[in-house]
Amino acid sequence: MRAAVYTGNGRLEVQQIPVPEIGPGELLVKVHACGICHTDLKKVEHDLLPPPRVYGHETAGEVVKVGAGVEKFKVGDRVVAFHHIPCRNCFYCDRKLYAQCAGYKKVGITAGFEPAGGGFSQYIRIMDWIVRDGVLLIPDGVSYEVASFVEPVNTCHKAVVEMDPQPGDTVLIQGQGPIGLIFTMLVKRSGARIIATDTMEERLALARRFGATEAVDPRTTDVVALVKPMTEGRGVDQVFVAASAPGIVEEALRASRPGAKILLFAQTSDTERIELSGAGICKDERSLIGVYSASVDLQAESARLVLEGELPVADLVSHSLGLDKINEGIRMALHPDGKSLKIMVQPQRTS
Repeated sequence: MRAAVYTGNGRLEVQQIPVPEIGPGELLVKVHACGICHTDLKKVEHDLLPPPRVYGHETAGEVVKVGAGVEKFKVGDRVVAFHHIPCRNCFYCDRKLYAQCAGYKKVGITAGFEPAGGGFSQYIRIMDWIVRDGVLLIPDGVSYEVASFVEPVNTCHKAVVEMDPQPGDTVLIQGQGPIGLIFTMLVKRSGARIIATDTMEERLALARRFGATEAVDPRTTDVVALVKPMTEGRGVDQVFVAASAPGIVEEALRASRPGAKILLFAQTSDTERIELSGAGICKDERSLIGVYSASVDLQAESARLVLEGELPVADLVSHSLGLDKINEGIRMALHPDGKSLKIMVQPQRTS
């Protein structure tokens, strides 16, 4: 089969590699769509893991082989799969901190080599513990590209549940890339008023369409000056930091009121450093919150939001590319312009 193999130095190379062999309890899935995720980009750009690997974890496809003992799925089923599932029986799982579970950190989908998601290939092997708890059927009429949003929507839904915005709250969402726009869609459902920021007018236009009351470029609009008169001088109640840029968390602090919640969602690199006023957190009683990855508890609800069309995620897809153009897709995702948003890989395409 063909696969985009990460070979190091920020490059992926399309190679012929063996179709994975499956064992009891496992599935072989023909990949029809896989979104390029920001975590994939960081791993490629910064050479975070040693090659060779096949990345890609926002994966949807068709079951083509079923291992012995599998009863929930059959050949021909259309499925979406999570690449992490927690053990539900450890210190962290007991506290619902699933992303910190050692079992959760173990990747359960591979196209070959060290398991790394495998979605940038024509076929993936889904291991038994993922088959048991992390594979969902795609309803008729739902495209593979739409279904591939189930995992990223889950990660955002987890963060929104943690923040718990209320009707009447004013929420600042910094960054309106694919993740920031999903946050805008989800927070809109809470009844909160949304202020969105981004540097691209095309993304700001989508933010307004998805529910933002105000959508502004922070380079040309003083965000703090904007939000104060909207909140009787207090500042916003919550901030979702959905982008990573110098000074963005400090802006979140200045734009928020005492007692506000500030969510860090894009700060996933160990090398990133943030300098804040300690008194702005302690004396002003703000909560600085980190949320990462998906929640198994929200799997069904997140899937429903996507698969029943409650969230217009199809509007986020700007490009669909075959494997031969994956490096072009990586470049577009790393250096987006007004025309690029969510980049999809379709491994079965020949061009």
